[in-house]
Amino acid sequence: MSVAGESRGRAQQMREKAQQLTEAAERATDPQQRQKLQEKAQRLQEQMKQEGSMGTQDQRLPE
Repeated sequence: MSVAGESRGRAQQMREKAQQLTEAAERATDPQQRQKLQEKAQRLQEQMKQEGSMGTQDQRLPE
């Protein structure tokens, strides 16, 4: 598998995990647990943005 394919696969896994955490937070009855889950989902989303921007920068570099 290419590096780009691996990156896409990892990004997809991270998106799915963030979605699962968000849904779990919505179902959580304990406010502290809900907050923890929301924070984890947010960290994952921020990490995806950072990795995505790094990938974009890599594509612009001359070969």
